[in-house]
Amino acid sequence: MTKTKSQDLHQLQALVEAALERRAEDVRVLDLTDVSTSLDYFIICTATAGLQLNAVQQAIRDRAEEIGLPAPSVEGPSERWLLLSFGAITVHIMTKEAREYYDLEGLWSDARDIEFDLPA
Repeated sequence: MTKTKSQDLHQLQALVEAALERRAEDVRVLDLTDVSTSLDYFIICTATAGLQLNAVQQAIRDRAEEIGLPAPSVEGPSERWLLLSFGAITVHIMTKEAREYYDLEGLWSDARDIEFDLPA
């Protein structure tokens, strides 16, 4: 069964909400489908090192399981950056310093931003 764009958006929104519930900051979703042949979506968010980074990660993992995404492959973990790959969706949880240093938004500046109307 092929996923639809609507299913992708539903999954992205659920993961963004999970990150925000654990107080992740500056959450951005990039649509890479028009600029990459191997990547579809990035969720990039900022968390403080240690406990908050782990809390955001666990919230995203739990929500992903609830919505039927496969268990993620994990890169890292480190105190500065954790990457969770759910196939089409890659989540980057970074400290502010790592995010500024690696500048994923700058590297993928030709990607389209996806914004959601989220409850306040």
